[in-house]
Amino acid sequence: MAVTLDLADIQGNIIAGYGKQGFPYGRLILFHIDDVGDPDRRAANGQKFIEALRPLVTSALRWEGKPSRPGERLVPKPAATLNVAFTFPGLAALGVSTRTLRAMPDPFIDGMAKRARMLGDDFEGAGWREKWDEIWQADAKPAHILVSLNAQPDTRAQMDELTEQVKTFARDNQVTLLVGHNQKGAKSEPHQDLNALFGPDGEARRSEHFGFADGISDPVFEGQYTFGDAQLQARGNGAVDGDGKWRPIATGEFLLGYPDEAQETSGPITPIPFFRNGTFMAYRKIHENVKSWRDFLVKAAADFQKVSGIADADEARELLVAKMIGRWRDGVPLSKAPTPEEKRKFDDIYGPKKAELKQLKKSQFGDPLRRRELEKELQLAYSDFAFADDPKGGKCPLTSHIRRTNTRDGLDPRPKADPLLRGGSVLNNRRRILRRGLPYGASGPDATDEGEHGIVMLTVCADLFRQFEFVQQQWVNYGLDARAGSDTCPIVGNHSQGAETSDPDARKRNGPKAKFVVPADPDGARPPFIVEGLPQFVETRGGDYFFVPSLTALRLIAQGAVDPT
Repeated sequence: MAVTLDLADIQGNIIAGYGKQGFPYGRLILFHIDDVGDPDRRAANGQKFIEALRPLVTSALRWEGKPSRPGERLVPKPAATLNVAFTFPGLAALGVSTRTLRAMPDPFIDGMAKRARMLGDDFEGAGWREKWDEIWQADAKPAHILVSLNAQPDTRAQMDELTEQVKTFARDNQVTLLVGHNQKGAKSEPHQDLNALFGPDGEARRSEHFGFADGISDPVFEGQYTFGDAQLQARGNGAVDGDGKWRPIATGEFLLGYPDEAQETSGPITPIPFFRNGTFMAYRKIHENVKSWRDFLVKAAADFQKVSGIADADEARELLVAKMIGRWRDGVPLSKAPTPEEKRKFDDIYGPKKAELKQLKKSQFGDPLRRRELEKELQLAYSDFAFADDPKGGKCPLTSHIRRTNTRDGLDPRPKADPLLRGGSVLNNRRRILRRGLPYGASGPDATDEGEHGIVMLTVCADLFRQFEFVQQQWVNYGLDARAGSDTCPIVGNHSQGAETSDPDARKRNGPKAKFVVPADPDGARPPFIVEGLPQFVETRGGDYFFVPSLTALRLIAQGAVDPT
């Protein structure tokens, strides 16, 4: 049965990432509700702050000019967006009732820092938290409220104005702006600015600092798109049903109060107005060690070239990179183009179509039918693939980043008479996560690991433990399901340095140096490629778990009326 969402009640950063909608600039601002010695007065101050913000919050209503259902209400595209989320201590400070707080899930109550070991965030052993930004240090005031803003290229001034307006609301209500989105000793930053990376033509690129195209594949769930779009977008991004078809994932995997993949109502049940249409979000600032990444590739690619027998050094390097991520840097899936030769054929077919679509999007009078045709064709080319026909990882290694984080049909245990019929996997369908957020900072050719650059991941799901934490612990930082023992993800995993690990406790716990294996062709004469001693490519610099309420729940919080019984 089709799901129709109340888009006016859902915050807009849940249904689709703003970066994909022409908002390549973002800003994350954290606040703490001051302790004034009286819990009721403290709650009232926070409630007044939320009430002032509430009219500015961007809902998920579709904007004018976008495809819609007949009779659907469309709203003008905002100059800048604003959304709000809360930590568990923040909800408590706002006076949310004990009965409601008690229904919250354990990971949200604990907060992300208490679960760092499980998440693989303890890169430096016992002193792992000392590398977090000042705002997330243990002795800092805890974050209560997250206000996130996004802007279009020509509306950054409006985002600045909105920032000052929010700060004024905070000052008027004894709510403190938290500063310190920076390493100790660096300039104290009042907010975390985000920005897409831009090409030489000045256009925003959907990529991050290692050069990978980002945001290509994101889960599609029921009610997220109009019917025709849903069936298209689900190809490669939804759930496989065992009959060779894709379908949207159940809404309850991402929004509270709806049936999930187990046909159970997701999240806490009561009070219904508080939880329904809300969700949870993991805020993670991920620093990228760009120099370590580039230096690693110089040596590893030369070794890979010798083992693989590829004549061209650049092709060998790019194939090794593709083997680590599971896609070529521009997003072409290895499953469809596993060799440099096949990649060139893919580009010959789809490169002109991408260029044509780009021009149609720029043109005021572009043929909408042709644009739709190209969008469909490119969607299928880049997203409609699976892994069951590659059980040993000859095309796309089982340990590559994308096979770990979205196993598609790769874990389906049932034998198939027809190998082309894609099997479903409940294990995968119930572990999907929505990826929001944007990169931050800049990284030119002379970038160092000490620079301020990376990506802020805003990971959205209905169940932090079953979805986000499972993927992070079991698939990113453990390799059993990828048949790789304790090997972690080659890109974002916690990479043990073996005997060279500085902290003795971490050295004892982490074991040998991290490695990555490119499987050999079983019909070929060349051996597998094994690279040992992966550097730590990414480091967590802070974050926490947030509850993203519906617009209804936001009003209840502002009125102090949550669960009045």
